[in-house]
Amino acid sequence: MAPKATPKADPKAAAPNEEKKAFVHPSAKHARKKAIKNTFAIEPISAFYIFLGANLIAALFAPIQDCDETFNYWEPTHYLSHGYGLQTWEYSPDYAIRSWLYIAIHALGANIRRLLPHSTKVAEFYFLRYLLAFACALSQTLMWRAVCLALNPRVGLIFIMALIFSPGNFHSSTAYLPSSFAMYMAMVGAACFMNWRGGLKTSQGMFWFALGGVLGWPFAIALCAPFVFEEVFFAMLSDKERFFESCIRLVRGVVSTLVLVAADTAINAFFYRKVEIVSWNIIKYNIFSNTGGPDLYGTEPWTFYFRNLLLNFNIWFILALLSLPLFMLQKLFSRRNAGESFQSGLRTVVFLSPFYTWLAIFTLQPHKEERFMYPAYPFLALNAALALHTLLTLFGNANPKASLVGRIPAKLKLAVVALGLGASVATGAARIWGLHAGYHAPLSVYGALAEGGAAGAGPGDTVCLGKDWYRFPTSFFLPRGMRAKFVRSEFRGLLPGEFSEARTGFGFWSGTWLPTTGFNAHNEEDVGKYVDLRSCVFLVDSHFPERSAEEALPPNEPDYSKDVDRWEEVQCLPFLDTERTHFLARALWVPDWEVVPERFRRKWGKHCLLKQKK
Repeated sequence: MAPKATPKADPKAAAPNEEKKAFVHPSAKHARKKAIKNTFAIEPISAFYIFLGANLIAALFAPIQDCDETFNYWEPTHYLSHGYGLQTWEYSPDYAIRSWLYIAIHALGANIRRLLPHSTKVAEFYFLRYLLAFACALSQTLMWRAVCLALNPRVGLIFIMALIFSPGNFHSSTAYLPSSFAMYMAMVGAACFMNWRGGLKTSQGMFWFALGGVLGWPFAIALCAPFVFEEVFFAMLSDKERFFESCIRLVRGVVSTLVLVAADTAINAFFYRKVEIVSWNIIKYNIFSNTGGPDLYGTEPWTFYFRNLLLNFNIWFILALLSLPLFMLQKLFSRRNAGESFQSGLRTVVFLSPFYTWLAIFTLQPHKEERFMYPAYPFLALNAALALHTLLTLFGNANPKASLVGRIPAKLKLAVVALGLGASVATGAARIWGLHAGYHAPLSVYGALAEGGAAGAGPGDTVCLGKDWYRFPTSFFLPRGMRAKFVRSEFRGLLPGEFSEARTGFGFWSGTWLPTTGFNAHNEEDVGKYVDLRSCVFLVDSHFPERSAEEALPPNEPDYSKDVDRWEEVQCLPFLDTERTHFLARALWVPDWEVVPERFRRKWGKHCLLKQKK
């Protein structure tokens, strides 16, 4: 049977204040004491180290999945830290749909590394990733602890497995994106709502969800809705005193949200030099825009997230989808006390709801991106853990007279479960390694440009980006004083510009508020963003031999590496040729063994750093 959540406080029993413990049924108290001795229980510090280890692996090896991470977050951070960087239209004071408070907090973290020995810009990049890994592990541990207390340690253990072995966690845990930050805050907020020890923590939970929404991504506040509904529902069934206390908790949560909005607005007023409510600007652009909004950047069919989540969570995603039907079936055949069953059952439904709510909302949106699912990843893991726990409880029935499952030998049942989990872990590991092996080159090829590197790069030099502009990791990988520029390719959308380096006013980051040109909200090309190829000291370009041999290349995207009279190779690294590689080999790591059929093997090109000959 599904785990019984700690029941809600009896509506007839008024809790004097928020600090007192919520009512717990005697049977639940007994179950909790028994759970403490459960063999599945592990120490919180051990859980933290497990999460941290998985996240540090991501910090070291995860490629940057989305160019938004580079241009909308790493580049503004580089500007605050080093005085120059690439600027997108979202940071233009004419549009102001990005929060500088969010950027400033991360810039402060990166600058801590500059106080330590052997500081380089690349070291700053990875140091900030380590901080993100730590913050994510702490948030995951808090939610795991709440799951163990509200449900039981076995669900908590499965929750850990569903996260650390999933490619989804590999992508999201250390991504410098508002959706990842919203995911951290959603875990802390959910932990507050789920853990009733010491009293209800509605206002604290609302605060953390609001922090993720205001500083990160406003839409992530929707994940809070099922927990707030639970508070309101039971308040309506309570007496006047408890109803008043619930109202106080909800009002405190709303007030804390308004305070966060005010603080964010004040910081952004310093940077933009005008009052802008960034959270509202984001909502207005994405929902009420008359310019086409995010749909200008592509739309996807409704199946997009189902395919994507199946890739990144495999069996865990299937279990997450089945969690509510399994719970309903379990409740249908349960013979527990009706009152207790209703209260504990409603709590479990509340725990299961955020994932379904988020999946439904974003499946209906035409513009879809993988990172939009990040805030719901912990809730996917929770749903999967509850579903697997229910199935394990059913499988654990050893009474041959009670059910057909009881007649199956215990060793066979154990083998089936172990084989399924082992296949999931192996599939997740194959995808993680496949992503690193296929796409790590953009984070590595700039190594030759580092101070004292073989390329002989120096301040004032330029590295140009053509068709691979969206693979540029960040200016943190360039030596101090080197700028990234764009040469024309076949891309006809709007490329980033550059923050102004003028020093006016107070002399602090004037580029954040000075008027800009060449930006628009329509994704229309600005030819002023390009430089002449002759001004490029270095150029980064990809070379795919099989494509070059079979088809004519576009006029603006020649194979620069073949022009040996003009360019010399400084460093080239293997890079996956996605157009020539079978879907299976793109999705998972497939070895280049003779036994593997040729059509399933990975096809490779090169990601090269080239230097223009003088």
